Amino acid sequence: MSSGKTLAIKGAAWTILSYGSSQIIRFASNLILTRLLLPELFGLVGLAYVFIIGINLFSDIGLGPSIIQNKRGEERQFLNTAWTLQVIRSIFIWICLIIITKPIASFYGDDRLLWLIPIIGINSLLAGFNSTAISSLNRQMAVKKVVIFELGLQIVSTTVMIVWAWFDPSIWAIVVGGFTNSLVELVWSHFLIPGKSNRFAWDKEAAKEIFSYGKWIFLSTALFFLCSQADRLILGKIFTLTMLGIYGIAFTLGDMPRQVIIAISARVIFPSISLLAELPREELRAKILNNRKLILIPLAVGLAIFVSFGDQLILALYRKEYAAASWMMPILALGIWHTTLYSMMGSCLLAVGKSQYQAMGNLLTFVNLCISIPLAYHLKGNLGAVIAVALGDLPTYVVTNYGLWREGLTSFWQDIQLTGLFLGVLVTLIWCRVTFGLGLPIDKISPMDLIPINQLFQ
Repeated sequence: MSSGKTLAIKGAAWTILSYGSSQIIRFASNLILTRLLLPELFGLVGLAYVFIIGINLFSDIGLGPSIIQNKRGEERQFLNTAWTLQVIRSIFIWICLIIITKPIASFYGDDRLLWLIPIIGINSLLAGFNSTAISSLNRQMAVKKVVIFELGLQIVSTTVMIVWAWFDPSIWAIVVGGFTNSLVELVWSHFLIPGKSNRFAWDKEAAKEIFSYGKWIFLSTALFFLCSQADRLILGKIFTLTMLGIYGIAFTLGDMPRQVIIAISARVIFPSISLLAELPREELRAKILNNRKLILIPLAVGLAIFVSFGDQLILALYRKEYAAASWMMPILALGIWHTTLYSMMGSCLLAVGKSQYQAMGNLLTFVNLCISIPLAYHLKGNLGAVIAVALGDLPTYVVTNYGLWREGLTSFWQDIQLTGLFLGVLVTLIWCRVTFGLGLPIDKISPMDLIPINQLFQ
C-alpha cells in the first residue's frame, strides 16, 4: 500500500474517531447546559456569533489552504509571511466588530449585544497569533496530532463552561468557555512542532502567491458566510430569542453528520487530492468515487436512523422548554443528505484549483435563502422557515455538479445510487416506527408553529 494511501486511511480513521468523541462531548455538554441555562441565552450568543463568524469569513484569504496547497508550504519564510498576514487580519477583524456593534444592537433591539460582541470578538484577536503549525500538520496529514489537540481544547473549554454555569447560570458561562478555548489554543499551538516558532516576516513573492490563491477563497468564504448564516440573520428578526435558541439546539444536533464530512474533506480529501491533482482526470475521478462510496454508504444508513428516531432522543433527554427542537431536528437532518453529497466533491474541486464553482454556489444559495425563508415563514410559520433552511443550499449542489462535469470529475450517477439507498433505508425505518405506534418524527409540531408570530396578534 502506498504511503499516501496509508496516510489517507489513517487520517480518515482518526477523523472519524475524533468526530465521534467530539460529538459525545458536545452532546453531553449541550444536554447539561440546556438544563442550567435558558434558551434565550443560547439565542443571544448565537446571534452575536453570526456577525463574529461573518467578519472572520469576509476577511478570509485562505491562509490555511495556501500552506497546505502551496509548494513552498514547508519553507519558514513562507510560513512566517502567512503568520504575519494572519496577525494583521485578526486586528482588522476586531476593529470591524467594534464598528458594527452599535448598528447591530439597534437593528435587533437588544442592548446586551453592545458589550457581548466586542468581548466574544477578543477570541478572534487571539486566534490571529495561533501558530501555523496547525496548518503544517494538516499539510502533512498528521491527523492524530491535530485530533488530540482539538479534543484537548474541547475538553478544557467545555469543563470551564459547565463549572461556571453550575455556580453562575448566566451568559458568562458560554463567554468564558469560549475565551478559555481561544487562550489555550493560542499557547498550545506554539508547542505542536518544537523548535519552529513563528515570527514577523515579509516575503513579497510568498504574499503574492497567497493572495493569488486566496482571491477565490475570499469570495467563496464571504459568500459562504451569507448562505450559512442567512438562516440566523433572518430568523433572528422573525423568531423570538427563545425560539432562535431552540432552533440553534436543533440545528447543532441535526448538523452532526455534515460535520464529519467537512472534517474528512478538510483533513484527508483536500490534502490527498492536492497531491494527486496532476493525474489524468478519469484516473483521478475513479480514485475519488471509489473512496467516496466507502464513506457515504455507512453515512446514508446512519443519517436515516438519525432522521427517523432523533426526535425521541430530544424528548427523552431535554427539558420541556426545548420540545420544539424534536420536530425541527429531523427536518434539518434530512436536508443534510444533499449537503454531504456536494461537500466532499467541493473539496476535490478546491484541490484541483477550481474554487470559483463554490463561490457561485454560495451566492445562489444565499439568494435562495433570502427569498425562501421569509416566504415559507409567511405561508407556514416556523415549520415553513425550517423546511426552507433544510432545502436552502440545493443551488450549491447544482453548481458543484456542474463544475464537476466541466472538470471531468462528475459524481451524479453515484449520487443517484446513494440517494436511492438512503431513501430506501429511511422509508423502511419510518414504516417500522409507525407500525410500532411511535408516529412520525414531526408529530410534535404544535398549531402555533404553523402560524407566523405577526399573525397571532391580528
